[in-house]
Amino acid sequence: MTTTTDVTSDASVPAPGTEPVERPRSMLQRGWEVFAENKLALAAVSILVVIVGFCFLGPLFYHSNTTVVNLHTVTRPPGSGHPLGTDNDGIDELGKMMVGGQTSLEIGLAAGLIAAVAGALYGAVAGYLGGWIDALMMRVIDSLMSFPLIFLLIYLSGVYGKSKTMLIMEVGFTSWFGITRLVRGEALTLKVRDYVSASRMMGAGGGRIVLRHILPNTIGTTIVNTTFSIADAVFALSTLSYIGLGLQAPNNDLGGMLDIGTTFASQGYWWMIYPPAIVIILIILCFNVIGDALRDAFETRLQKR
Repeated sequence: MTTTTDVTSDASVPAPGTEPVERPRSMLQRGWEVFAENKLALAAVSILVVIVGFCFLGPLFYHSNTTVVNLHTVTRPPGSGHPLGTDNDGIDELGKMMVGGQTSLEIGLAAGLIAAVAGALYGAVAGYLGGWIDALMMRVIDSLMSFPLIFLLIYLSGVYGKSKTMLIMEVGFTSWFGITRLVRGEALTLKVRDYVSASRMMGAGGGRIVLRHILPNTIGTTIVNTTFSIADAVFALSTLSYIGLGLQAPNNDLGGMLDIGTTFASQGYWWMIYPPAIVIILIILCFNVIGDALRDAFETRLQKR
């Protein structure tokens, strides 16, 4: 006697070749995954958020005198009513640091964006045009880079003034040389791509190709170096203010506070030196760490993981 066994197929098992295809991750998702793996970068972002909140939201909750001289509260150490003490004019250091941090961040961000736009545009045009025009444009950059930046800033500050707007322009237009060289290098490789050649054959002009095809494909390099430019701008502003060429009273920034503090360093007024110095260091360090992490996130070989 023969026993027949009925074999039933499991409906839950898909037929060969019909397995669901995993949806590919977008470039933004892959970039965020690489960025999120860098714990130091996440810590830098957190610290920067705290500093921004301290500078821009702090004055809404902590009200203090930051402009009027009060001779009755001159150089008081940290204590009741003045958590970080007062300066040589009797102005509350904590409130002054909030306002000074606002100014340093605003000038740094604005100058960094100016450097990014100017440098990316100049570099893209030089790389796309190539030939003797490219050589001439880059020799101009080499000449400017060979000149010490601090002396150029001192000259511009002395000639064109020390207002907030002028400092943004001066720092911004002396910080774009590095971005130019990097974007120009990418533009040299992008201009020979098929889509650029096709666009040229369809009658697109040089300006359209630069704006629609070259610059968008250098956005990674531009964003990464913008963070470095912001850090450099904050440092440059602090240096100018430290040597007395920054904003003039009643306006102030972190570098100006540090300048005043070091004047009284021999008298032991540490609260006029360490707080603004620590904030300057943290801002510059955070932007540099974030820039390093963004560079890894935009790296082509990491995007293919």
